[in-house]
Amino acid sequence: MSWFKSHPQLSSLILGALCVFGFAPFYVFILPIISLTGLFYLWERANTPKQAARLGLIFGLGYFIAGIYWIYISLHDVGGMPFWMAGIATFCLCAFLALFPAIVGYFAKRNHQLLIVAAILWVLSEWVRNWIFTGFPWLTVAYSQVPLSPLASYAPLLGTFGVSLAVTATASLLVSIAQQKNRRFSICGLLAIWIIGGLMSLLQWTTPIGNPLKVALLQGNTPQELKWDEATTIQTINQYLGMVKQADADLIILPETALPVVIDLSKNDLMQSLFIAPFAGIASQDHKAILLGTITQKNDAYFNSMVGINQDAATGQLYHKSHLVPFGEFIPLKGVFGWVYRDWLNMPMSDLSRGDSKQVPMQLAGQKIAVNICYEDVFGEEVISQLPEATILVNASNDAWYGRSAAANQHLQFSQMRALETGRMVLRSTNTGATAIISKEGDVLATVPQFSTIILKGMAQGYAGKTPFIRYGNWPIISLLFITLILLWGRKKK
Repeated sequence: MSWFKSHPQLSSLILGALCVFGFAPFYVFILPIISLTGLFYLWERANTPKQAARLGLIFGLGYFIAGIYWIYISLHDVGGMPFWMAGIATFCLCAFLALFPAIVGYFAKRNHQLLIVAAILWVLSEWVRNWIFTGFPWLTVAYSQVPLSPLASYAPLLGTFGVSLAVTATASLLVSIAQQKNRRFSICGLLAIWIIGGLMSLLQWTTPIGNPLKVALLQGNTPQELKWDEATTIQTINQYLGMVKQADADLIILPETALPVVIDLSKNDLMQSLFIAPFAGIASQDHKAILLGTITQKNDAYFNSMVGINQDAATGQLYHKSHLVPFGEFIPLKGVFGWVYRDWLNMPMSDLSRGDSKQVPMQLAGQKIAVNICYEDVFGEEVISQLPEATILVNASNDAWYGRSAAANQHLQFSQMRALETGRMVLRSTNTGATAIISKEGDVLATVPQFSTIILKGMAQGYAGKTPFIRYGNWPIISLLFITLILLWGRKKK
């Protein structure tokens, strides 16, 4: 402890890196609580707000460099960016994200109720990260609690940020107990948070609807460097056709852009188009519903799309991705950053159009399917836009961009949180992993090895009903935090 106190900056760096081990693929959910407890304690001991901000910045650098190092892989190993430029770009992103804990530390230290303010501001900073510059909610501490921690049970009631608040409140109370401040109250508060969380796991927010489905999730394992190579296009499509024929299931789901082609929606009937027709034929002949990913074109707009084919194969249903990945699927400020793509980066399909923010669930295999593509399932409030009508959630993804890193497993945790928040099963079909069937409680019921060509088969049940999060979204918890913060700041001025 004496070393910890005498080396606050190095301690902050270590605590930030340690926090990452709470997330997938490690799942040591207690570590983010320990890390934040240590950080809040260091903020308490800081002499000035600037010193607290510096400690927060160092913590953030350790946190994000250790947690999202795979950005470098996508830029350099897959995107072809020179190593020095990819390194600078990755560090700049991590440094920007590290500003959030720095700002929290600065303003928390300016209030005499530091522990309360720090817990609130940390959650609000994560909320801002969720939408600023289109949003990057990676390493929001709530996800570290899924699915093992009792605190995860706050998700259907208060959403992701309610779980984050339970984590930061726990950290603040632990510091208070260690410092002998209001110890009895702090112990009671700590027990209440964890006991209530444990008891809430017994609640059933949704009920089964319809018959269980046999599902098959196809993992094609197409190397990213070959995905858009025209020489391998037919081979890739034939591979998926063969897998679809093998799959004995009511609903078959292919990954994001499984068909690496552009389908022009203005020329032909969707079901008669050259690359969709063979899948429609299988659906009709074998009485299967198929959901597959491809690129579609309408006039001059290109979309990252999922095509739903029902058992009769009469008409196709479409979902267009609406929340695009900045710099991956669209180019912000083309006049400023266009040269990067032109001269330094090889990212096909990096200038797509957005689909509508409100799209209806697909009717497939007797269930209403809420589709989201890749990055979209990291935004809980956007996923619930198709609820409560939808009975099953589907995420189609391609995390091959990030190689054999922690990214795919971290992404899986987002899907587990969406299951908890909505009380729905989540079916994840991915190119290289993590392909999984997730229960409405957020548990992974079945998965397959990453980077293998394989079909994951299992059962899926539809669910109906509204969790409080479906009904109200993030606004109750965010409003409560803002009101509390205003009251605390008003008391400070008096």
